[in-house]
Amino acid sequence: MTPDPVHADPAPFTTADYAARMAAAAQSAADAGLAGLLIAPGPDLAHLTGYRPVDTERLTLLVLAAGQDPVLVVPALEAPDAAKAPGAGALTLRDWTDGKNPYGVTAPLLDVSGRFGVSDNTWALHLLGLQRELPTTTYTALTDALPMLRAVKDERELARLAAAGEAADAAYAQILHVPFSGRRESEVAADLAGLLRVHGHSQVDFTVVGSGPNGANPHHEAGERVIQRGDMVVLDFGGLKHGYGSDISRTVHVGEPTPEEQRVHDIVREAQQAGVAAVRPGAGCQDVDRAARAVITEFGYGERFIHRTGHGIGVTTHEPPYMIEGEEQPLLPGMCFSVEPGIYLPGRFGVRIEDIVTVTEDGGRRLNNAPRDMAIVE
Repeated sequence: MTPDPVHADPAPFTTADYAARMAAAAQSAADAGLAGLLIAPGPDLAHLTGYRPVDTERLTLLVLAAGQDPVLVVPALEAPDAAKAPGAGALTLRDWTDGKNPYGVTAPLLDVSGRFGVSDNTWALHLLGLQRELPTTTYTALTDALPMLRAVKDERELARLAAAGEAADAAYAQILHVPFSGRRESEVAADLAGLLRVHGHSQVDFTVVGSGPNGANPHHEAGERVIQRGDMVVLDFGGLKHGYGSDISRTVHVGEPTPEEQRVHDIVREAQQAGVAAVRPGAGCQDVDRAARAVITEFGYGERFIHRTGHGIGVTTHEPPYMIEGEEQPLLPGMCFSVEPGIYLPGRFGVRIEDIVTVTEDGGRRLNNAPRDMAIVE
């Protein structure tokens, strides 16, 4: 495997960056009529503070409210690590020791009758503990209350997403030269995971290798099926580089495709281009879905496009916004998301083509530039 080409690592985010994010999040909460935000370990905490602790039964919780300094409640044994987080200088740490009530430590930070936005992955154990301590508080999931909290990326975030996309492109270029025929899907998936790591990914989230009839399952997990000559193979893979996500799909063929297989691939490629062309500031998320879906429907495969056209990407590989009918959220410069239409013919084969796209001031820009024609592999 060829090593990753030499690229300068992106400049680290500063304490000021994290302070600005937390202040903006607290103000967004106030604008939405919330008393504040409660952020548990996970992507929201990583985005707002740079802190990525292991999520356990011990309470770790960032409390944000407009006009109030940010406070991170942490177990005492984890406080030294929390103090080293990139955004720690912009907040106050408040620790608690085993045997004490962590919700009693947290309660004085909260409005006793307030409604709070809570990060989606907060443990029920912790939310119920707060409710026992403060029975007049109420809560709502951040996806419902502030779905666009992380959606608009700044230039340094965009640079990380572009680097992740470039790495995924490089992995795809190399996977075309490994043997497919006679090997298990799981073996090709392992090759893909290795290539992502060679090209700088610290985390591999998924390596879908759907050969032949397995390609008709959009989220097929690579298994023990032996890939055969004549198979269409859907490749969908990604993970995190510099803390930001990659996600790319291409469909290849083992040997020469049939005219029907080539036609279906061409339709999906045209649909994907239509979806990307629909990206511009002010368009609705659903407009991207409509543009891609219209092409597939026109050619008679509308019922075989069985998922949304895209999802946001950032510190996770799936996050808002979503490119789906009914989502009227306007596209804003700095938003990043996938455009990934597909056609799935049960028992036969599937085709999907996916790039990450960012909204610019006057349109959209792909962060993946790997060829979209159907590659022939051996």
